[in-house]
Amino acid sequence: MRPEPPHRTRTLATSRLLASSPATVSGYICLFTGEMLRGYLSEFKPLTVLHRARTAALLFFLFGFSYLILYRAIDTCQIRLPDYLVSSTDMFSSALSFNSLPDSDDTSLEAVLKAASMQDNTVILTTLNEAWADPNNSILDLFLTSFRLGYHTSRLLNHLVIVTLDHKAFASCRRVHTHCFALTTEGVDFSQEAYFMTPDYLKMMWRRIDFLRSVLEMGYNFLFTDADVMWFRDPFPHFYPDADFQIACDHYSGNSTDVSSNIPNGGFNFVRSNIRSIEFYKYWYTSRELYPNMHDQDVLNKIKFDPILTDLNLNLRFLDTTYFGGFCEPSKDMEKVCTMHANCCVGLENKVHDLKIMLQDWKNFMALPSSMKSSSSPTWSPPKNCSLALRRHLGLSEDEAIS
Repeated sequence: MRPEPPHRTRTLATSRLLASSPATVSGYICLFTGEMLRGYLSEFKPLTVLHRARTAALLFFLFGFSYLILYRAIDTCQIRLPDYLVSSTDMFSSALSFNSLPDSDDTSLEAVLKAASMQDNTVILTTLNEAWADPNNSILDLFLTSFRLGYHTSRLLNHLVIVTLDHKAFASCRRVHTHCFALTTEGVDFSQEAYFMTPDYLKMMWRRIDFLRSVLEMGYNFLFTDADVMWFRDPFPHFYPDADFQIACDHYSGNSTDVSSNIPNGGFNFVRSNIRSIEFYKYWYTSRELYPNMHDQDVLNKIKFDPILTDLNLNLRFLDTTYFGGFCEPSKDMEKVCTMHANCCVGLENKVHDLKIMLQDWKNFMALPSSMKSSSSPTWSPPKNCSLALRRHLGLSEDEAIS
């Protein structure tokens, strides 16, 4: 029988090697490396320093080349190594990535969300800029204080992620809270107070919508809360279990499905991650182009009538102000209230002033004996600075009612 030509032999050998399992391939690599070393060393006589240097260099090259091929084969085929080998493998990649070093904090979004999430992949989110984190006039301090003063709400801080919009806000967050994520937008400065309906305010609101969409796409449910929302009770028992998207209101009609009369407020909403909510957030964000110079809340008020919500089969619910109130429409029952929002208020200093009064009202309520909490029917103090500021903003006199 005629022998196979050399090129045919090489082709057959290569084909068999490619068809082999990863373990067999790695075995061939090790055998090949060993044979090369044995052949080289059998002819080597350590006569000079040069020979020794060449040997060391060859050994290093062969080991590195074999390791690289083996590592790529394992990675490509997704082979699971034993635990005692995984650590040594990761050691090599860690040396090439400063973010993976053991003494560095992983502040990626995925890592922060995972650390803060509840068992069902739910996180509480708020946004913060330098102006709202100012220690001399801090909304952030009031926000965190409300969790500590609330009824069984302090534990929820373990699931709160503060999304900061500038470097100083991130530094402020790290000083007082565990879960902080730095969200930066190239070419935009969100550090200063963004006054209502100014271009910077609109950019900030729409950046928030786009960010929340990305959180949903990562598989996390979220409860978004503005930092000027005070937390007094756990809100989760009062959410609708079958709703995809549920949102607080500036005005609540009494019917959670009433699209026409309920006026939503984007500063507090609970959203479950699914294809319906993700597509809804994409549509909401895109709709800003149809309604220029309008913020997310007003655009939502427009698109809530659009047929696409029906096509998506989105289950939309509006939250009762009995549990989720605010300056626009306060909760009338301090024994049921979960949150109170400094909505219908313009200006950071005005919000801080009236939120301090609100927190004092809550302290007074919590100090009452149990028997007096229901019999005395305690109420919130009317907003002072916020009410005046809103009238000025709307061009109303102090006697005119705010519609």
